[in-house]
Amino acid sequence: MRVLYLGNNWLGWQVLQWLRQEGEEIAGLVVHPPGGRKCGDEIIQSAGLDAARIFDGSQLRQSNIIEAIRNLKPEIGLSVLFGYILGREFLNLMPAGCVNVHPALLPYNRGAYPNVWSIIEGTPAGVTIHYIDQRVDTGDLIAHHPVVVEPVDTGESLYRKLEHAAFDLFKETWPLISSGQVSRMPQNKTQGTHHFVRDVERIDEIDLARMYNARELIDVIRARTFSPYPGAYFRHDGRKVYLRLQLFYEEQLKGRSRNDEVN
Repeated sequence: MRVLYLGNNWLGWQVLQWLRQEGEEIAGLVVHPPGGRKCGDEIIQSAGLDAARIFDGSQLRQSNIIEAIRNLKPEIGLSVLFGYILGREFLNLMPAGCVNVHPALLPYNRGAYPNVWSIIEGTPAGVTIHYIDQRVDTGDLIAHHPVVVEPVDTGESLYRKLEHAAFDLFKETWPLISSGQVSRMPQNKTQGTHHFVRDVERIDEIDLARMYNARELIDVIRARTFSPYPGAYFRHDGRKVYLRLQLFYEEQLKGRSRNDEVN
């Protein structure tokens, strides 16, 4: 199938590389604008396309961009960690629809930072492949796979687990998608959870005058531990003091102690 690829970040890069290795035809590429790209250079290089077939994701509602993509005759769209909401006119360009890879176990944690909210709210974590509709992460389900949240997980370690699980699920599922053999399971749009980017702002500041139980406080700090991002903080004399958390199982800590003694 002729694929219009919309991607960002390490997972977006890995999926695109795999598609090229499998011989899939990439009709066009949509990336974030320069200030919002992660692994953008790698994605563009992996696509192997001329500049006329590479588009800025912030411009997908412009009529000239819509027309340019239409002329490429893509059959299916594939979105991997792509951060823009897609409109009806754009979605109608692909006769086989547009598929998204989302690092959450839908219907839980639609939207932003699913790794954070699975820790903070205790919602099931996992990865999902689904069709895109005009709302955020509410389209028909294709496949999903749960990921265990361990007590030693931080926002970063859980994110990495979700990345790898999503890549594995995609490789298993894509042959069925591209051959038209998948079934679609509608989501109940009234169930599940949804978060916006700005929602983390209400948990990032730790109020030193507030009562937290131990689990709640630990979960906030570990969920927002993701180097190099600053994460959770408290204020002291008008300055922000940031916190990061390291967590180890007992046997891991003993192993580290022995290595420290040797060194």
